[in-house]
Amino acid sequence: FSAVTGVSGSGKSSLVNETMFPAIAASLHESRRRIGPHSRLVGLQHVDKVIDINQDPIGRTPRSNPATYVKVFDQIRRIFAELPLAKSRGYAPGRFSFNVKGGRCEECEGHGQNRIEMHFLADVWVTCPRCKGHRFNDDTLEVRFKGKSIADVLEMDVQEALEFFENQPRIVAILQTLHDVGLDYLKLGQPATTLSGGEAQRIKLSRELARRATGRTLYILDEPTTGLHFHDIRRLLEVLHRLVDSGNTVIVIEHNLDVIRSADWVVDLGPGGGENGGEIVATGTPAEVAATKGSATGAYLKRWYPARRARARKATA
Repeated sequence: FSAVTGVSGSGKSSLVNETMFPAIAASLHESRRRIGPHSRLVGLQHVDKVIDINQDPIGRTPRSNPATYVKVFDQIRRIFAELPLAKSRGYAPGRFSFNVKGGRCEECEGHGQNRIEMHFLADVWVTCPRCKGHRFNDDTLEVRFKGKSIADVLEMDVQEALEFFENQPRIVAILQTLHDVGLDYLKLGQPATTLSGGEAQRIKLSRELARRATGRTLYILDEPTTGLHFHDIRRLLEVLHRLVDSGNTVIVIEHNLDVIRSADWVVDLGPGGGENGGEIVATGTPAEVAATKGSATGAYLKRWYPARRARARKATA
C-alpha cells in the first residue's frame, strides 16, 4: 500500500496518472493512451493487470445505476424469472431489464424519466407520466418476489436489500461489498446522474472487490477520501488493506494524513508546486518521511513520529 504525497501542483497526478498508469496499461493491455516522459519501467513482472479507480461517472443516463454496474441486478433478474407467474407467462430474465424492449416502459424506454432538450441550457429529466418512474410496464410489475416487484427492489437501499435477499448468497456477496465501502444508504436503482464523484469511485471499488482477484492487480486511486466523513475513511482503508492482503498493490494520491500514516510506503513530491515541484523529496515509511528535512508532508507527520524514532531516508535523484 503506497501513498504519493506532496503539495498541490507538485507533480503527483503527472507521475501517477499521466506517466505510470498509461505506461503500465500500454505494456499489459496494449493501451494507446499518451504516456508521459520517463526513462524506464521496473517491476512489471509483479502485476498482471492495472485498474484506475477514478471518480468519473459510472454512466451518463438515469438507466445506469449501482445495481447494474456491480452486476447484482443480473442475479436479481434471474430470481424473478424463476417465479411461478413469470414461468407461466414465459418471461426470461431479459423481461426484467429496463435496457431492452419487452418488460420496460416504452414511453420512457426504461429510464423512468423523460428528457426535455433545452436549446441553451442542460437537458432536463422529468418523471415519466406513464410508469411514474417505475421503469417497467404493468405486466412486468405484477410479478412479485416476497411481495415486492422488480421496481420495489430497485427502490431499496443496500442495507434493506441485504436483509431482503439474506437467503440468496450470490446477491448477498455482491451487496456486502457495497456495504463494506460505506454505501449502505444508496438505492440499488439510484440514477448514475445523481451520484457524486466519490460515490462513483467507491461503487467501482465495490465491483473490484466482488470479482475473483488474481492477487497481482495494481489499483490506482486519486484522492479517494475527498468529501468523506472520518468514519467512512476508516472503512475505505479497511477495504484497501483487504486488497493488499490478497496480494494486490494499491497506490493512492492523497493529502489525508490518516491515509498517509496507514501506508506501507510513501513517495513525497515537491518541494513546492508548479515550477518548484516535480522532484522526489522523500521516500520511505511514514516515520522515515516524517524525519526528512524539507518534506512538507513530513512536517505534518512529525506529531505522530518523533525524530528519534526514525532516520531520514533522503531520495536520490
